[in-house]
This record gives sequence, C-alpha cells and structure tokens, in this order.
Amino acid sequence: MGGERIRVLVVEDQEVAREALCALIGGTADLVLVGRARDGREAVDAAVRLRPDVVLMDIRMPVVDGVEATRLVLARVPAARVVVLTTFDCDEYVDRALRAGACGFVLKSAPVVDVVRAVRAAHVGDSVLSPEVARRVVAGYAARPGGPTPFDVLGVREREVAAGVARGLSNEEVAAELSLSLATVKTYLSRVFDKVGVRDRTQLVVLAYRTGFAGGESTFG
Repeated sequence: MGGERIRVLVVEDQEVAREALCALIGGTADLVLVGRARDGREAVDAAVRLRPDVVLMDIRMPVVDGVEATRLVLARVPAARVVVLTTFDCDEYVDRALRAGACGFVLKSAPVVDVVRAVRAAHVGDSVLSPEVARRVVAGYAARPGGPTPFDVLGVREREVAAGVARGLSNEEVAAELSLSLATVKTYLSRVFDKVGVRDRTQLVVLAYRTGFAGGESTFG
C-alpha cells in the first residue's frame, strides 16, 4: 500500500502482548509504531505528545482503564481513532467502549491480519467490529420494540446510504449498490451523521440496531 504510513500507538497492560502488538505494527509496511503505553494514564500522555492516527487500546488496565482513557484521548486528540482490543467480549465493554467514542472493538483472539485490517479501516473512517462483537450487537438490539427513531428525519437517499452502512458495506460498496458516485455517498453519510447525532460509522451501526432501524444479519467481518 502506498502513501503516508499510519501512525499507531499501542496501549496494553501485559508486557508480552504489548511487545507482540508493537512487533506486528512495526513489521507492517504501511504502519509505523510511534509509541507504547502500559496503562490509561500513559496512553493519554502519549497520545497528546505523539498525535497518533490510530490507538490500539486495551480495556482492563491499572490507574486509568481503557474506556476512560478512550474518552480522554478523544477529548484531547479529536483526530485520533481508537480501536479497543480485549479478551472480554461482554456486552458491557462493547457498549461502554463505543459510547466513549471508540471506532471499533476487536477481540485479542482475532487473527493478526484482523488487527491490521482494523487499524487500516479505522484510519479511513470505516466501522471496525469483529464478527463476534457484531453478532452480539445485533443480538442485543434486534429484538427491541420499534417506535420513532432518529432515522425518521432522513431523506430517501440518506436512509438508503445509512441502511447500507448498517449492513456493513463500505462507501465504495454503497456507491455501487445505489449507482452513486463515491463523493455523493460521502456527502450523504456526513449529513446522516449530523442528523442522527453520531460521530462515525461505528456509532451509526450501533444506533441502527439499537433503534430497530437495521434488521437481519450483520455483514461485518
């Protein structure tokens, strides 16, 4: 992959896991390791100092946990993207991490190629939910009763674009499906974010399932 490399900060409590992630990032051509941290406090300090593009953030850490660290990092470095890495795939962590502003959630048990893919996807603004997490999101929200939703204010094309994103499609795939230009899809998506009150694609997906706007099976992963 050409172009400027993606600057990554690795935050991980366990030394062995931290060094493995650092080696993975350092050994990937289009990524560059700019720093590492052992806990949430170090993560915030490092993010402010180093201005990474993407932060790989552990959840359970001493001093400041990953959820609070995510909130603080994004408050001080709004351009950063945070991908949460954890062995704990419970709904509480998924919801808290996404509400804190994380753009995705990947299990540590995922293949290393999925971690790299998550970094790349986060950098370009795509949703990053591992298949296991996506299924939990769907299972947790799909059965909830319907009613008025923030999506009701959208125009026809905006609803179509939002529905495509909720199904896990990339901007390119939405453009092809709807016979629109990529620039037009991005414009519609920006309007959708503003109208429904979300920060990014991942929060849009979660809101879509939480409110019943999206139905059926998720296609993430």
